[in-house]
Amino acid sequence: MTAAQDALLEAVDASQPAALDFARDLVAIPTENPPGNAYKQCAEAIARKLKNMGLEPEIVEAPTAGSDAPGSCVVAFHGEGERVLYFHGHYDVVPRSREGQFEPVIEGAKLFGRGSSDMKGGLAAMVGAVEAVRRLGTRLNGRIGLVCVADEETGGARGSSWLARNGLLGKNAIGMLTPEPTSGSVWNANRGAISLRVTVKGKSAHVGLSCQGVNAFEGMLAMANEFAKLKTEIAGRETAYRVEPAEARRSILLLGGECRGGSNFNLVPDTCSFTLDRRINPEEDFAEEKRRLFEVLEKLGRVGIEHDVEILQEGIASASSEEHPLARTLSWAIESVTGSRPRFEMCPGLLETRFYAGRGIPAFAYGPGLLEVSHGCDEFVPLANISNCAAIYALVAHRVLAE
Repeated sequence: MTAAQDALLEAVDASQPAALDFARDLVAIPTENPPGNAYKQCAEAIARKLKNMGLEPEIVEAPTAGSDAPGSCVVAFHGEGERVLYFHGHYDVVPRSREGQFEPVIEGAKLFGRGSSDMKGGLAAMVGAVEAVRRLGTRLNGRIGLVCVADEETGGARGSSWLARNGLLGKNAIGMLTPEPTSGSVWNANRGAISLRVTVKGKSAHVGLSCQGVNAFEGMLAMANEFAKLKTEIAGRETAYRVEPAEARRSILLLGGECRGGSNFNLVPDTCSFTLDRRINPEEDFAEEKRRLFEVLEKLGRVGIEHDVEILQEGIASASSEEHPLARTLSWAIESVTGSRPRFEMCPGLLETRFYAGRGIPAFAYGPGLLEVSHGCDEFVPLANISNCAAIYALVAHRVLAE
């Protein structure tokens, strides 16, 4: 460690009480997605925090067709110059699983509450890192870009996806870090995804006259059986990227995550729907895998199974080399702060790194949260992890951007 880096860590320590207060304030805002509650309220709270730090945040509204509430994204910069290292995070959270989850509680060395791990503790860490860099007063040859978005939990339609389509994401980027709950690992790759809801159509009739009806449930079973055959073939593929446990390396087709249909036991169901969630490894071709799904649907449509299809989300797989200079700098910073060299792994799901890596920008996920408790009823983030993550992000920014 240099004297400047030691001084930076001291600045992180000085910023930590404010960072923990900020994390607690964020957890208290019920940004459940779906449907997208309190987006504006949370964006304004983030902007207010950044403004109090001396930054000039901008709230960008990301409208989406069919939604009354737009996504509110917050963007701010620190430093000077064209080169930008982005700290990118999301403030939306999955819906509560019990009452009281938006009442943040510190017990021992942990902050409990919905979104504490995924990923409001991470937002507090990346903002705390910038606050420490500003406190130290180091002149930067470039800028740190803070991007806080909505809608990550449902694909980014009112967040990163909209920003990317409108040319507002990743401008002049030399790299991106996102504080997802990685449980101490670095995620340098992610699976792609295409998620569908298929609604089979039938004709209702009383059970006594079922011969006059068309059973949508039976049509759904025929569809599910065809997809089960495809699933068997898909599950035989494995990614070469590291994933824990080893069984999670297999390519994925999840059937029936959500099923709905019928209205009573004595009526032929006139509709029946089910979801399928295809998770695509980086080695697979997204367009080809999407084509194969729709090929099954078209085949069954030709034999008379009438249906509608809704695309719930789409996202490409992406990867950044663990040998990239930004990856090596991140690994050095993690080892410097925690004493342990991190493992590089593939995230088992989607990551917003894809919006950057897909454009050739090195992008990595590392955050204070724990994947194993994220989305759970007792979600928490270790307080020390927030401090450590802030120190790591600050060290990376200092090494990459400091003159």
